[in-house]
This record gives sequence, C-alpha cells and structure tokens, in this order.
Amino acid sequence: MAKILSLNVSLGKGMEKKPVDEVTLRVDHGIVGDAHAGNWHRQVSLLGIESVNKMLAAKPDLDLPPGAFAENITTEGINLPSLPIGTRLVANQVELEVTQIGKKCHDKCNIAKKVGNCIMPKEGIFVKVISPGTLHPGEELQIKA
Repeated sequence: MAKILSLNVSLGKGMEKKPVDEVTLRVDHGIVGDAHAGNWHRQVSLLGIESVNKMLAAKPDLDLPPGAFAENITTEGINLPSLPIGTRLVANQVELEVTQIGKKCHDKCNIAKKVGNCIMPKEGIFVKVISPGTLHPGEELQIKA
C-alpha cells in the first residue's frame, strides 16, 4: 500500500519545506499557502522516501527530514519516477495528475548547498490538482485505474 508520509510547505522557493498536519489543495492552484502554488503544471511536488533513503545510504551523516528536497508530499510504497505523464493519483477526495517527471535544478539552491546533490531532478515528480480537498499524513495514495 502506498501512503503519504509527510505534507510539506514553504513560504519561499528553493528552500526546504516544513511538515504540516494538513494541506488544502485547490484546482488551478496547488497547495494553499505554498510558495510553488499557482496556475501552472508544477503545482505540487512528490518525492518517495525510498529515494531519500538511497541518498542516506550513500551519505549517512546527512540530516534529511521530510521536505528537505522541497517536496510537498513525501510518499512511501510507490515508484514515483516510473509513473507515466497523465497518471492520476488519488488520496482521500483529492485527485492529482502527473505532469512532469524530474526537473532542471536551478544553480545554488539552498537544498544543493546543504546536501551537495539534489535528487528531485531525477526522482521527484510534479502534479496538478484535478479534484480539490484536504490531505493528511498517513492517508493512502492510490493510482487511479
């Protein structure tokens, strides 16, 4: 079973995000109160804890809490970078559509300075909100058939 481990927001771009107890998602916007929200194709970012754990295996001295790579949603139990563009993900009443796999990292972001290498460019994904609602950590995340 795939699930949401952490929900994370920040007030500025290129910064670590901090875990919160819930988020509200709006269509054509993303997560209310997050710096990356807006009417574009990268409204919400997701990164699997499996990707973070691979990096920790190589650099065990790093402190990488949820949101360390500026991901909005930290997941467990789903191979995010293998999902095709257009895949729909559902949690609670919220429906999301995969719009991009990976991204080009901008130079000298706070994350790269701290960890030396960012995994979001290869293993993070981006989605847009199809159906709005509220999410909480621990909720099940499913691929819509």
